[in-house]
Amino acid sequence: MIVTTNRAYKHWPEIFNHDTTLTSALLDRLLHHAETILIEGKSYRMKDQIEA
Repeated sequence: MIVTTNRAYKHWPEIFNHDTTLTSALLDRLLHHAETILIEGKSYRMKDQIEA
């Protein structure tokens, strides 16, 4: 399974109605034996946007 997001784990409670217990349980189960890959850099989708 691949899950992608543009939010850091610390901001996930905002998605789940600020329920930190639910978010903690979800992340615990999701990240157990998981590989997390952080990709940094400019968005490829924004490559054609003119920079001001």
